[in-house]
Amino acid sequence: MALSVDIEKKLGSFSLRVVFEASEGVTALLGASGAGKSMTLKCIAGIERPDRGRIALGDRVLFDSDKHICLTPQQRHVGYLFQQYALFPNMTVEKNIRCGLRDRRDADRRVSEMIERMQLTGLQKHLPGQLSGGQQQRTALARILINEPDVLLLDEPFSALDVHLRFQMEREVRQVIRDFSGPVLLVSHDRDEVYRLSDHIAVMEHGQIEAMGGRHEVFARPRTVSGARLTGCKNISAMRILSKDRIVAEDWNISLSVTVPDSAGGCSSVGVRMHDVIPFCDENTVQCRVVEEIENPFSYTILLTPSEHPGRVPIGMELDKKTWQEIRRAELPVGFPVKGIMILEDE
Repeated sequence: MALSVDIEKKLGSFSLRVVFEASEGVTALLGASGAGKSMTLKCIAGIERPDRGRIALGDRVLFDSDKHICLTPQQRHVGYLFQQYALFPNMTVEKNIRCGLRDRRDADRRVSEMIERMQLTGLQKHLPGQLSGGQQQRTALARILINEPDVLLLDEPFSALDVHLRFQMEREVRQVIRDFSGPVLLVSHDRDEVYRLSDHIAVMEHGQIEAMGGRHEVFARPRTVSGARLTGCKNISAMRILSKDRIVAEDWNISLSVTVPDSAGGCSSVGVRMHDVIPFCDENTVQCRVVEEIENPFSYTILLTPSEHPGRVPIGMELDKKTWQEIRRAELPVGFPVKGIMILEDE
């Protein structure tokens, strides 16, 4: 069952205009704060009403402005996990889960099974304030899943957790969404989290989806400058196209051999991920001077500039500690493999 979304909504000076389809598996909406990710989820859930458009889940229409259809949140059968979980503070774990039930038949058994499934046994009589962040999240998920929703919406599910809890909870949520049979939409600004959890990624910027595809495809070819930044690319330069197979990265003051796509007419930037800048590589080799080395917990970030014609902006290269300690020097040749060079559209 696919979720189809084609909506517009204007809020003051902000305009949301999104068109996408999500089927089984996890589709992530990746974007910075204010990109329109959470607003998109709220429109799907029925919490916000779009100005125009259509939202459908399979053959079931949830919203259609032309046909004046707008189902209530309860009628949509959508499970929405809010950032702060929205648990009732004066209700126990058991009562929080039970209050989510629409069909009260066999309620005791279903609540008991959900408590066991979500590893909340022994916490039934606890209030939310007595729970850890992870236990609160599992309670909120249990309240959603007990109604067997058709689609699951996760809005920054780990933002309320301490850093040391995130990995554990991410693992638990991964299992929940793997067992879920319908579409899952995950909202996040964390590229690593999105990469680990999603099957497909929609990159959002300024209320629109700039790029969408499989997670490997989007990370390998993000298409836009904002998409490259959101997927972790630190090296981005203004670009001038010289020919079908050569460009100039103007901020770095280097010329690079590259395959320029036919669709690159509107592109004026180039990106290279730090791990795609390779020392002693014989492809697009440039002699560089080390201007700064930054020690990270398990790696070094090396900032470089061409030795003969320094650029305005240094180029970042990331190496594991052992490798850099073995080759450390003031100058060294580095290469830019063609497969790692991204031709990018501006926003």
